[in-house]
Amino acid sequence: MNLHAVRAIYLFEMHRWLRTLVQSIAAPVITTSLYFIVFGAAIGSRMPTMDGVSYGAFIVPGLIMLSILTESISNGSFGIYMPKYAGTIYELLSAPVSAAEVVLGYVGAATTKSVVLGLVILATARIFVPYEIEHPLLMLSFLVLTSVTFSLFGFLTGIWADGWEKLSIIPMLVVTPLTFLGGSFYSIDMLPGVWKTIALFNPVVYLVSGFRWSFYGVSDVGVGVSLAATLGFLGLCLAAVTWIFRTGWRLKT
Repeated sequence: MNLHAVRAIYLFEMHRWLRTLVQSIAAPVITTSLYFIVFGAAIGSRMPTMDGVSYGAFIVPGLIMLSILTESISNGSFGIYMPKYAGTIYELLSAPVSAAEVVLGYVGAATTKSVVLGLVILATARIFVPYEIEHPLLMLSFLVLTSVTFSLFGFLTGIWADGWEKLSIIPMLVVTPLTFLGGSFYSIDMLPGVWKTIALFNPVVYLVSGFRWSFYGVSDVGVGVSLAATLGFLGLCLAAVTWIFRTGWRLKT
């Protein structure tokens, strides 16, 4: 393992992130704060508890997950797309750096950014609503695992994209709607029978449900199922990255 190469890629991405800290941290935090004000304070004060949890506290895990998913994909995709766009990807491919080291550097940096953002939003939520975390270690595990998985998915998106507009297609037109429909603001048990069944085909349901269980011990699906679903998606992303570096698809052409 060429740790010098991994460190160089990781630090380069982190320095770029620090130069755009307002866009990377402040903008998502302000947006999430508005959600807390509108849904947690204005609407939540008029709603009964959900699964024994106040509505403002109930939406905390969902709002964190909403930010984590979109930012992980954006950070992961932009990191690898920039070398493609600038033409420096060929220098990276010709360097004595393995595929695992490239992925570890870019995905590691994207994961770090997402975890930091998640923790900042978690601290910000305390300003608006009181909440408790019953299983802090499991919460951190879900936070890191989700960040790794979707940073890797973003890495795949950056390889697939052949234009700037395609970088925003997946986060804005796919992930964000799935997150809103995945129980971020409600329990899927509130849905009628057929719609509840349809919701179970939404992969984000399992992410939000497992993350919420680590806070309050309540979930729409079993925490073991949530963990298995996340690990399964991570495995698919790893398989896709392995195939891409073996074939050079979208990297060498």
